[in-house]
Amino acid sequence: MNTPQRIAVVGAGLAALSACDALRAHGYDGDLVLYSAEHGLPYDRPPLSKDVLLGKDRREDVLLRPEQWYHDQRVRLREGAVVQAIRPQPGGVELAGGVVETADRIVLATGGTPRALPVPGGADPEIRLLRTWEDAQRLRERLLPGARVAVVGAGLIGAETAAVARTLGCRVTLVDPVRVPLAEAVGDDIATALHARHRAEGIDVITAGVEHVARRQGRFLIHLSGNGETVTADTVVVGIGIRPATQLAEATGLRVDNGVVVDANRRTSHPAVYAIGDVARGAGQGRRHEHWEAAQRDGEAVGRGILGRPGMDAGAPWFWSDRYGTRLEAVGTMADAERTVLRGTPESGAFLAFGLRGDRVVAAAAIDRTRDIKAVRRIIDRGIAVDPAELADVSTDPRSLLRR
Repeated sequence: MNTPQRIAVVGAGLAALSACDALRAHGYDGDLVLYSAEHGLPYDRPPLSKDVLLGKDRREDVLLRPEQWYHDQRVRLREGAVVQAIRPQPGGVELAGGVVETADRIVLATGGTPRALPVPGGADPEIRLLRTWEDAQRLRERLLPGARVAVVGAGLIGAETAAVARTLGCRVTLVDPVRVPLAEAVGDDIATALHARHRAEGIDVITAGVEHVARRQGRFLIHLSGNGETVTADTVVVGIGIRPATQLAEATGLRVDNGVVVDANRRTSHPAVYAIGDVARGAGQGRRHEHWEAAQRDGEAVGRGILGRPGMDAGAPWFWSDRYGTRLEAVGTMADAERTVLRGTPESGAFLAFGLRGDRVVAAAAIDRTRDIKAVRRIIDRGIAVDPAELADVSTDPRSLLRR
């Protein structure tokens, strides 16, 4: 295949920078341009709902790469460059104002945008979403001791934000229509223990949907569905997931179905355009993997794919979440399991749940059991047959199963 002379990467998150790293690591010597709609050096997003909100991390603490990296890797960073269209034929990206810059290959790493509450009043501009550095700074200003904060959505972002707000002394109400959020991803046992921690920390947890949101005298009134309750708050934060930013792909006629559809090399339905990270979905996959490591691996995959290098097996997906000084880690998807085996007990605070299908582990989730999760991930990737009794036995080191 012909080696492209210029590659345009649209977006500047982890997937985008990982793609640039991979391209250079595999010998690409052409022009590499990174288009960032934001100003400043690209930064990591997971800390936004954790140490950035807590005030522990500054912007320079969460940079994905130091400034010198862009010089060393010969990556031309275009800050504040809003790409309004892509032109695969003859090849280029169109910036705001109609300026077109040429590119032989285009990598869409546009990520996603937070979902607003789909109810009357849900689009109020004073309702806080959390996706950018500026979002985190604006929210941080409101998380004052004694402030009444309502968090809608108890998934990863919502739960982490609620935990931070409580740590900062806010009076927090957490609203979600699902009785045990995250159960599909991490299983009932882990999800139940995680969700119960909110109440233990003094958060008012309500299982309900939101009917509509109003503002009166500077305060929010959140009218809940089902139970007829109204939650009053000084600040409302919504964390109900993201919508893949597929606008550029759709306008170009690329195949889009819950994300830009890509093959194993992250190539879209147009041979000169690739997509990675939160915006992309592999053909045949039922879901997009909106996690840090998935974005990193997508970057590696597209670097190999563009240059015609053989692909790599990504293995089971892995993600983590931090809250209240504890760490959740999960590998695989517990919804794929037929049954669950526990190692340790929820009462101990640190335990692990294995998801089995037949005599194979297909997923696992744990609270404060990092070493075990690392071993279990290798067990899953190697397809090792296991004895459920050994998995449950806390005296058996999971690493010993790898030697069989």
